[in-house]
Amino acid sequence: MASTLRRCARASREGVTLAQTDTAPAGTTARPPADAQSIENLHQLVLQSLDDDQAVEVVTIPLAGKSTIADHMVIASGRSTRQVAAIAQKLAERVKKETGRPVRVEGLPTADWVLIDIGDVVVHLFRPEVRSFYNLERMWAFDDEAAPAPAGTA
Repeated sequence: MASTLRRCARASREGVTLAQTDTAPAGTTARPPADAQSIENLHQLVLQSLDDDQAVEVVTIPLAGKSTIADHMVIASGRSTRQVAAIAQKLAERVKKETGRPVRVEGLPTADWVLIDIGDVVVHLFRPEVRSFYNLERMWAFDDEAAPAPAGTA
C-alpha cells in the first residue's frame, strides 16, 4: 500500500497517468475475479458511507477493464484531518462488518491522504489542499474520457 501511495505521488509529479505505469510487481498475481453484483454492492456501500459521514466532492472513476488494481476508484475529501480520519475509520469498520472483506488502510496517522484498499474498490480520502496538489482525477483520466468532475459541480 505504501508503494501505491508513492507511485501515485510520483506519477502525479511527473505528469504520467497511472494507466501508463500500472504494472504488477514481480511475484504478484492479479485479483481473483469477483461477482459483478457484489462489486457494485460494495461500491454502493462505500458511496453511502461517505455520504453518511459528510465527505465532500465525491468522485468515482471506473477502472474495470482499464486497470488491474480495482474496478472502482473513489476519491473524496474531508474538511480537516480529524474528519478524514473519522471517515476512513468508519468506512473500514462498515465494510468489514457488512461484507467481511479485509480492509487495508494507509495514511491514518497523519490523515492528509488516506488510502483504503477494499480489493475491488480503492478509496482515496484527502484534505482539500492535498487533493488539489496531487489531482488524482486528472492523473487517472484515460485518453477516451475527460477527468470526472466532483459530484455537485457541473
